[in-house]
Amino acid sequence: MIILAIDPGTKCGWAVRRGDGRILESGTWDLSTRRFEGGGMRFLRLRAFFQAALNLAKPDMVAFEEVRGHKGTDAAHIYGGVIATITEECEARGIPYQGIPVATIKRHATGKGNADKAAMILAAQEKWPGWCGDDNEADARWIAETAVYELGAREAA
Repeated sequence: MIILAIDPGTKCGWAVRRGDGRILESGTWDLSTRRFEGGGMRFLRLRAFFQAALNLAKPDMVAFEEVRGHKGTDAAHIYGGVIATITEECEARGIPYQGIPVATIKRHATGKGNADKAAMILAAQEKWPGWCGDDNEADARWIAETAVYELGAREAA
């Protein structure tokens, strides 16, 4: 089973995990608005990135971080728009999707449901030697890993 994992936000982490456990690709999409752009541009940019990832990876499932509390109204609005864009595209293509709670992802990665960014990066560096991405990419990699165990997304043997 191929999983496309998304860490939603202005710096949007993503990762593609194969059924054999290998991370094929991962990175961070910058959805920041630029000078003279409206707020909706971040979602148009996301849609382009996400559609390209779907077309290339052809995932069997999309998993994303499910956030229940936000630091502010803007963060909540951005998160909602990112999730709406992702789920709409998945629905249009018939791709199953699932949110995974933040604490579940952190617990799977570090053993602690309240791990900080540094701990998540360190856990990713230990699991994937030679990897050197940011916290958003690390989270996306762990979302993909967690989806396999928490959501029963294991490839049939």
